[in-house]
Amino acid sequence: MNTPNDVLLAIGSGLELYREYLVESVAARARSRGLDLVLINNIEPTWQHPYFDEIVVANLFDHQILAAEARKVAARRHVVGVLCWDEPLVQPAADMADEFGVPGLTAIGVRGCRDKNRTRAVLTATGLVQPRFELTSTLEQARAAAERIGYPVVVKPQALGASMGVVKAADRDELDAAFATATGASTIGDEPFRGTAIVEEFAVGPEISIDAAVYKGEYLPMFLARKRTGMEPYFEEVGHMVDGADPLLGDETLLDTLARAHRELGVDNGITHTEVRLTARGPLIIEVNGRLGGDLIPFLGKIATGIDPGEVLVDVATGHRPATTALRRAAAGIRFGYPEQDCVVRSVTVPEHAPGLVTAAVMVEPGAELRLPPGGYIARHSFVVCEASDAPRCAELLKAAAASVELVGEPLEPLAPGSTFTLPAGLLDADK
Repeated sequence: MNTPNDVLLAIGSGLELYREYLVESVAARARSRGLDLVLINNIEPTWQHPYFDEIVVANLFDHQILAAEARKVAARRHVVGVLCWDEPLVQPAADMADEFGVPGLTAIGVRGCRDKNRTRAVLTATGLVQPRFELTSTLEQARAAAERIGYPVVVKPQALGASMGVVKAADRDELDAAFATATGASTIGDEPFRGTAIVEEFAVGPEISIDAAVYKGEYLPMFLARKRTGMEPYFEEVGHMVDGADPLLGDETLLDTLARAHRELGVDNGITHTEVRLTARGPLIIEVNGRLGGDLIPFLGKIATGIDPGEVLVDVATGHRPATTALRRAAAGIRFGYPEQDCVVRSVTVPEHAPGLVTAAVMVEPGAELRLPPGGYIARHSFVVCEASDAPRCAELLKAAAASVELVGEPLEPLAPGSTFTLPAGLLDADK
């Protein structure tokens, strides 16, 4: 009689457009280790079928239901690891990893990442460079905090990703609007963090992100992305550039800061995506996320360095030391297309061929409503990805490829003040 293979349990597949490259790599690595992949997913599967040996459909955002389904899998199969790369689900995934006694991010480690107030408090207490900050739940508290900290300040939800609801305020009038935006955005997050906002000192300097593995307490950086933001006073992420030869990958001060932060936050094993501002005072950690980066950053990292994030993810989740040494040193970047104003999309056309173009994609269907902050976030209609031998050349190619994207749309009236903000249809885990 054949003995069933051990199982890697994946919590949520994510969107095909953003995550299939990762799922394909994870599946290949799992099978090379003789493991089956079981997916618990929020929607009926389509593109996921070739990659998973079993798929369970359940409401992932009801964490009690998710836990019950995971336990059913564990009752009939030997689960040796838990995988998750979707921000809203990293906490229940870590809870399950703890319960099943498998390697990976612990529940405590993820809480240190998800709760931005706790992250700030822990890193400040350990002496790392951090902005002055206060957690607030009323406008009066936010006003007082901003006066104590000094303008300009940044106001942000306590536990959201993708810069949603994050606003810079230069004075009291802007502070009032920023607090309303941040607390309004918080309503789509986890229940314990709704209605609160962190007011913090504005940190001046370019922003980067680092995807890394942590293996038995050892911090192992994989690739570093330079972030491009826009739409001030908001912080929409409009592009990223990964350079396999980026000198910051050898910066001892930066790497020591990252390693210390992970130790203090209780991150001993797993994958993280850390956002950092390079300030005059030194590297300042904005946040640590208990997952791989989004926005196709790991895809860029694989192109630029040859490090396969799917292989690393499986290795760490099964207690193996991952390979994180770069195999090549190229540059890869992504640029997202945004409308100039709120609009209803009629059509989007992306280039099929262009110098250095790796891929380009339309991200919305005709009829989709795209709203810019504060009425909406991540209002992307397309993206282009390019590669080159170095970052300056890659930036040139990205600019040219992005310029050839064509959007046809009709203007939308702005939302009334106080309206609940929206995300484009299909952006979350809602493939066809």
